[in-house]
Amino acid sequence: MHQFVSPIKILSGEGVLKNIPQELQNFNAGNVMIFADPGIIQAGILSKLEDVLKDAKVSYSIFSDLVPEPPLETGREAVQALKESNADFVIGIGGGSSLDVAKAAAVLYGNEGEPGDFLNLTGSRELENKGLPKMLIPTTSGTGAEVTDISVFSLEKTKDVITDPLLLADVAVLDPELTYTVPPRITASTGVDALTHAVEAYISVNATPLTDSLALEAVRLISRNIRTAVWHGSHEESRNKMAWGSLLAGLSFYNAGVSGVHALAYPLGGLYKIPHGESNAVMLPYVFDFVWPSCMEKMTDLADALGVDASLLSTREAAVSAVQALQEIVRDTGIPQTLDRFGVKEEDIPLLAEEGIKQKRLLQRSPRPYSQNDIFQVYQAAYFGELSLGK
Repeated sequence: MHQFVSPIKILSGEGVLKNIPQELQNFNAGNVMIFADPGIIQAGILSKLEDVLKDAKVSYSIFSDLVPEPPLETGREAVQALKESNADFVIGIGGGSSLDVAKAAAVLYGNEGEPGDFLNLTGSRELENKGLPKMLIPTTSGTGAEVTDISVFSLEKTKDVITDPLLLADVAVLDPELTYTVPPRITASTGVDALTHAVEAYISVNATPLTDSLALEAVRLISRNIRTAVWHGSHEESRNKMAWGSLLAGLSFYNAGVSGVHALAYPLGGLYKIPHGESNAVMLPYVFDFVWPSCMEKMTDLADALGVDASLLSTREAAVSAVQALQEIVRDTGIPQTLDRFGVKEEDIPLLAEEGIKQKRLLQRSPRPYSQNDIFQVYQAAYFGELSLGK
């Protein structure tokens, strides 16, 4: 049996922000709390949402004490602020961190306990109530947080998540116009993050025909448009296709799951505070260099979706070419390709491996099992920038 889950409603298209007041009416929302990070406020992106709400005479307040890769303390502060407000509806707008905190706050509003109590690896409690209804509005093309039930929090050495269907958005709003001014580095890191979602979902042991279709289309859209979106950000067609590709990737990985890249990226975020998209990007080719022998047919499909002409290649050669294509995308978008470029120390690789092997929820979806030594070897390859490619 196959199952597919998504938010109840997804609104998409340029200018779709203007439809938000009607959606709020559907929930009889009288007072909205908006979760928005300082970056989108300074960039003037939040003002676009505010203008829509003001025109519709919707009462709202703003929580902006948000940081990238949020720690549990940010989650606690967000929940407390929401409980002290008179809000009956939550809107999260921004990148993945803003959306994750908004999701967690909306749900924990209706549950006893703190965010740490509900973490996947170390928490001891289960969510029971939905809390407040919520709308999620991404301003980057990458995290897919608007269509998942995952809230990621940074810990001292790694990351952990709250994950439960109660965290799914009641309404996800995808307006590509909000991404038009995103700077190159963020466009690159979030774009490769979305690509990672798609390729990992495609090779997941939990993949289905539906998630495969979504994942491959996401790979096609992202791989063909990410370079233009990064280096020619005003190119609206590329921005629109990146936004759509990110959404499809989100729907795919939410149902099929991600695995090794994300598992090994989490300790990089925890120990070195490397942004999530960049930690995924730097690990992407090296993890797939480890995985490809276990899923060569699917890697051949990915090669085609990535734009590789594999018509004259063997299955093995096509699989290897897909790994190389992933590496080229990371390189061409300007993201550092080795761990030492992020300040990672070689002597920390054993600790990274110890933390990486703990991500069993993610690793169990990999088509090739990992030992702690395997993870050590992958980190080491990423440190020195060495792809084996089956040699």
